[in-house]
Amino acid sequence: MRPAAEAEKVLGIPSAVVTLPGFNIVGQLAAKAAGVPDVPLVEYPGAVGVDHAEIRDKVKNVLFERIVSALTKPVKSQAPGKADVWNSKAIVCTGSFEQVNDHFHEKEWTDGLPIVPPTMERVELFLKYSDRSPDEVIAVLPQANLRATVWNIAANGVMAGCKPQTMPLLIAIAEALQEDRFNLDNIGTTWGIVPYVFVSGPIVKQLGFNSGAGLISRGANPALGRALGLIIRNIGEYRPAKNQMGTFGYPISFAFAENDDLNPWEPLRVERGFDRNTSTVSVNTTMNWGFSPSPYTRDDKTGAQCALEQMCRDAVRKPALALFSERGLTGFVTDMVFLLAPPVAKVLAEAGYSKDDIRQYVYENAKVPRSYMEWELKYAMAEVHGIEEKIRLGTFPKSYDVGPDDMIQIMPGPEYIDIVVCGDPGRNRIKTLDSGYTRLTTREVKLPSNWDSLLRS
Repeated sequence: MRPAAEAEKVLGIPSAVVTLPGFNIVGQLAAKAAGVPDVPLVEYPGAVGVDHAEIRDKVKNVLFERIVSALTKPVKSQAPGKADVWNSKAIVCTGSFEQVNDHFHEKEWTDGLPIVPPTMERVELFLKYSDRSPDEVIAVLPQANLRATVWNIAANGVMAGCKPQTMPLLIAIAEALQEDRFNLDNIGTTWGIVPYVFVSGPIVKQLGFNSGAGLISRGANPALGRALGLIIRNIGEYRPAKNQMGTFGYPISFAFAENDDLNPWEPLRVERGFDRNTSTVSVNTTMNWGFSPSPYTRDDKTGAQCALEQMCRDAVRKPALALFSERGLTGFVTDMVFLLAPPVAKVLAEAGYSKDDIRQYVYENAKVPRSYMEWELKYAMAEVHGIEEKIRLGTFPKSYDVGPDDMIQIMPGPEYIDIVVCGDPGRNRIKTLDSGYTRLTTREVKLPSNWDSLLRS
């Protein structure tokens, strides 16, 4: 859609966009967001990437005629008229708990689970924990380009079951989602990337966030993760199977906290330039939450060496391997975040490894044979271009121009690797959160001037 929008708006060239079955709504919403709602959509009949002969036949006998028709026939204008003025404080529903939930569910304002009704009283309680005006626009979130105001951010926090004291974090989350670095506009990918947020700083203990065992399921964490998902749904206006096209759907967005007490290095917020006494939120996405390896030593390897090799091994097992190898202006540069349980962090630090040392090691040693990457591109990624063409375009580096059995690095650089200490302090586990299209984005949690007295009361 973006090339078509640029062709229409900048060059004045009539365009049509080819979609797949079930993706017309995505195309319509993307066209509207790009300011070209009249761009015609042309549906390819069936799935792509299964049988080449079938694809050629459908392009020749079906798709070509549809494209010609779309570009030569008058298009019924979809341009929006004058928008109604929406009162964000309007009562949208009254009634019992069940009636409110039924109405919100029907409107697709929920994640499928019961919500806390966002009554005026509950929303206004959240507003007490911010110095900002209820009508202040905090962010404009794609894909719908709707305004995230203090008021509607608070409403989504209420719905998620958050405590009113989390209001400063919810505002910081909305700010982070708007940043180009996070790339919210691309989270609808069929890969099914799951947004998450983690909290760092003094506010972790103040509000009861969990950084230990079972962290995403305990303390204030589950509600904040759910609020992140509801903000993306209701303000970004992403809907599963409409413009959030994860093939197998999505778990609920999750949250966790960084462990300052058992962290042998500087916490991530300090690495990002914030004061240690400042609290931050960081948002990103992941394609993976599964197996978490344990670096055990049963031979002459040290615990630190075993942990480093496990991190490299885990990094190259991810399904979107080719995404992590892309770089430059033509690629989707993305992140990999390693969650290290405190015992693993302790072993690495005692062996003399800094976070930068770990990043450099993983960057240099997370490798696969070139033939493996070629197979991924051809059979797992549905890529049009092979390695040679990607090298020519600058998406892959020239160092990939090697023999099929030679090893190539998968990471574009150590700066695309982040390390967070958290999790069970009694287990030596590593969790790898491999992103896709997004990068870890951190924002300061700005507290109201009377924060301390609010907490005491």
